[in-house]
Amino acid sequence: MNDSTPSDNSSVDSDAVYQFLTGFHDTLCQQLSELDGGASFIDDKWKREEGGGGLTRILTNGNMFEKAGVGFSKVSGTALPPSASAHRPELAGRGWQAMGVSLVLHPTNPYIPTAHANVRFFRADKEGEAPVWWFGGGFDLTPYYGFEEDCVHWHQQAHDALEPFGSELHPKFKQWCDDYFYLKHRSEARGIGGLFFDDFNGNGFEHAFGMMQSVANHFYTAYAPIAERRRDTEYSQRERDFQLYRRGRYVEFNLVFDRGTLFGLQSGGRTESILMSLPPHVSWHYNYQSPAGSPEAALTEKYLPARDWLSL
Repeated sequence: MNDSTPSDNSSVDSDAVYQFLTGFHDTLCQQLSELDGGASFIDDKWKREEGGGGLTRILTNGNMFEKAGVGFSKVSGTALPPSASAHRPELAGRGWQAMGVSLVLHPTNPYIPTAHANVRFFRADKEGEAPVWWFGGGFDLTPYYGFEEDCVHWHQQAHDALEPFGSELHPKFKQWCDDYFYLKHRSEARGIGGLFFDDFNGNGFEHAFGMMQSVANHFYTAYAPIAERRRDTEYSQRERDFQLYRRGRYVEFNLVFDRGTLFGLQSGGRTESILMSLPPHVSWHYNYQSPAGSPEAALTEKYLPARDWLSL
């Protein structure tokens, strides 16, 4: 399933991937703007000196989102950065192109979870050889106050996105997500997971491309009902302070462990767009301990440990 060298060059349609990703970028920004109901995205086009560029869209201080960033990029180069070739040394020195859509949503209300998603396509070429290509991506949820029905809905949508492409994919990609979005120095998950995959070419290009599209299209149906359900929940400074504290975990993961962040910085990407995922306000508290029996304690005791939410 992870043999990334198809026998037929013509089967790899990079243009079709580009058309889907740019359309997905447009549609998702429209959906999120309507969901917010109070602000619109600002466009920020950029170019990369070595090759390619992108369009970063940012929404700030809306009715729902304190900050929402949705970026499209298509970049290329003549030699892979270390983060991309470390586990695939045979690709070192190949010309490459990468394209994708990534997003992070930071709501103002602490009862609405932060959400992250991305879908991407990578291709490396060498004259006289078949292209090496794969898809990657996924989506994951980071609540500050947990609700079982939200967790079940989120994971059901992740399951439904993958089921048409093989019943073995959901348990594999869920586990991969649980393992990847884990802060090793804290011995703690970043959120409740979802799905994560990389180096995926499935049963050929059409199968893998179809699966990536399904993951992309299921993100909004996974997130919007949760956001709508929690948007009018009243909160006090206590919940806001806890949200800002937990956002610190988000920052720690993105700057220490996230492979996408490392790839972007090592490949000469646009720093402002790479770091759009960071929240506008965040705090750290030395040796913070949640009160026993509190909703804050329940987050780390009940919701963050990996579990099979679909068995409920």
